[in-house]
Amino acid sequence: MPELPEVETIRRQLIKNLPLQIESDTQSAGLKKNVLKTKLPSLKKKILVKIDRKGKMLDFIFDDGSHLLSHLGMTGTWLMGKDVKLTKHSHLILSGANGKNKITLAYDDPRRFGKMYYLTPEKAVEKLNELGPDLLDPAFDVQYLKMVLQKFPERMLKVTLLDQKLFAGSGNYIASEICARAKILPTRKCKDLKEKEFSLLLKAVRAVIEPALELGGTTFQGGYRDSSGEFGAGKSQLVVFYQKICQMCKKNPVEKIILAQRGTYFCSRCQK
Repeated sequence: MPELPEVETIRRQLIKNLPLQIESDTQSAGLKKNVLKTKLPSLKKKILVKIDRKGKMLDFIFDDGSHLLSHLGMTGTWLMGKDVKLTKHSHLILSGANGKNKITLAYDDPRRFGKMYYLTPEKAVEKLNELGPDLLDPAFDVQYLKMVLQKFPERMLKVTLLDQKLFAGSGNYIASEICARAKILPTRKCKDLKEKEFSLLLKAVRAVIEPALELGGTTFQGGYRDSSGEFGAGKSQLVVFYQKICQMCKKNPVEKIILAQRGTYFCSRCQK
């Protein structure tokens, strides 16, 4: 599933072609049946003026103030450009112009686990407020991290890091890597965290996300693609996730367990 670095990579690529004057739109039956959670009227003649993001949710904003919120699910992406290669999985196709340039914007999702919501400004704010602070938001600081983790003393650390109502943008690989870089076992209960470990966790968040962003996100098993259809190269920066040997100590075999139905990777030598 695309996590914060992947979704932000797509957003940064898409905004290069704004504003987009939409001249036609095509909605597939699969979009209406599986992806859309609200009705989506024709977007023809609207102008896409801005694209924001909170956590894993993209926020497409039109000139009339309406919003199209898009969660990519497991395999979703937005393709955009002059020569977009459409597929049978292209479920929403917006054709238009950016100045003299003809541009196509297409939502592509083979498994159709993504979600879209077409909302008024007020409803969009309500929906986005269901999420906690974005991991890149200045409000996401040591004080916030300490406060929320202490609210759930009996929860295991990694399980808590996966909660989008607390940590918008986190996901399975990010949470595993944060624990690893902070040198904390993912199974540690929040009540057992020491004062200095909150700062270590915040540093770990940045140490995981920033390289992933620089490398265009992280692709596993041919999943995530950016808006040009390219895979992310962030896998080269991982220290435990999908690794056989810990890339911090370069000695210990990485162990795998299941937490909250997710594969969780850690190094028992480096993490305590």
